[in-house]
Amino acid sequence: MKKLLIIFFSLMVVRLGAQTNVVILEKHGENVKTYATGMEITFETIYHQWFDGLITAVRHDSIFVNDFPFHYKEIATIKAERKGLNYTEDGILLMIAGGGVLLLNAVNGAYRGDKAKSWYTSGSIITATALLAGGFLLTKSRFKTYHLGNKFALEYLALDLDKK
Repeated sequence: MKKLLIIFFSLMVVRLGAQTNVVILEKHGENVKTYATGMEITFETIYHQWFDGLITAVRHDSIFVNDFPFHYKEIATIKAERKGLNYTEDGILLMIAGGGVLLLNAVNGAYRGDKAKSWYTSGSIITATALLAGGFLLTKSRFKTYHLGNKFALEYLALDLDKK
């Protein structure tokens, strides 16, 4: 019985230990990101078409995105979503705050009965402009694009055992 268990676990380890091929995004030869089966990817081909989806397989110098194959040299640009901040919601909140500063100054000036040209001070305009511009830039910086060419390169690394 012990021999059967040992054989079973040995075969299971051999089967589970198989590695798949990967595609590596490099910047001047250093690894930036590694793409393997099961990961999400968004990229532009050399034919100026954008595709995104799940990598279903990486084999024979091709990346299969939603079971549709692309040779790794057909990829011109890779777009990756930044994970550090909640870029969209934080940017929108900053823009709402900038609009709120402008609205609050207008309401306060009208309530006090001031002339319309004296509702805004230079400090409030600078604050509102900084909040609006910062929010806009934050929402636009949600994605980072890697244009393949001089600085970035895509390398195919074959790790599978059954090479043909």
